[in-house]
Amino acid sequence: MEGINKPSKIQFFFRPFSTRPEVQVVIFVAFLVMYVTSVTGNATIAVTVQLNHALHTPMYFFLANLAVLEIFYTSAIAPLALANLLTMGKTSVSVTGCGTQMFFFVFLGAADCVLLAVMACDRFIAICYPLRYALITSWPLCAELVAGSLVLGCLLSLPLTVLIFHLPFCNNNEIYHFYCDLPAVMRLACADTHVHETALYIISFIVLSIPLSLISISYTFIVAAIVRIQSAEGRQRAFSTCSSHLMVVLLQYGCTSFIYLSPSSSYSPEMGRMVSVVYTFITPILNPLIYSMRNKELKDALRKTLRKF
Repeated sequence: MEGINKPSKIQFFFRPFSTRPEVQVVIFVAFLVMYVTSVTGNATIAVTVQLNHALHTPMYFFLANLAVLEIFYTSAIAPLALANLLTMGKTSVSVTGCGTQMFFFVFLGAADCVLLAVMACDRFIAICYPLRYALITSWPLCAELVAGSLVLGCLLSLPLTVLIFHLPFCNNNEIYHFYCDLPAVMRLACADTHVHETALYIISFIVLSIPLSLISISYTFIVAAIVRIQSAEGRQRAFSTCSSHLMVVLLQYGCTSFIYLSPSSSYSPEMGRMVSVVYTFITPILNPLIYSMRNKELKDALRKTLRKF
């Protein structure tokens, strides 16, 4: 087919947010600040949990792993996005590089969603079955659940990435995004992408809807259990351990569902790029802030840890 480039020769470029260099610089500074803040905040959470023996419980173990996931998740996107902002979209990425970024983005994002569901189930057991909590949530099981979320993320990401990058790409190689997002890359293909869009929808449904269903069921039982607690202090304590997690869930699932569960015909490149900023840069910043502000134990541990440095 004439006009189709060989995969080894294709170089993708990302469309700038603005044609004005001064605007690009402002956006670069904003992205850089958000990235550094995200990495610093999540690293602080992970280190605090590791250094404080009082936080060596399943809940904080999952939280520390979520923080590490967020660091890698953002780092899969930020460096290339920052380079393109500085060069006005002139920094290219090969098909292999684009596919690698897409793989890690989907892999880590899917693992993140599964881990949030695991954390909801953990809170369900802690509140609804407190006497059996230590027996049910053994350390081997916690490690297996974290490993399982990573394995599941990998198994979902790899075939989807391979499927998309078997598409033929034509001379139009400008991605209307700041990273190799799935819908944006598929729009550049000069072939029928119906099968690929269906595969993306099915995998997105698995990644988003099934964990969200588990979270919803868990919180239904959690709310019912909290209402039955007679002590106001007990209700407040139970609610504080769950509200921060629920806020993170709403942010994460709300934005990603908007992009990946909407019909492809209604996909807007500009809107997709704007919403993506929320779950790739802003949400990873809010996660450590929400957890540290809403959780007294973690807040006290953070103070103790910061005093040591």
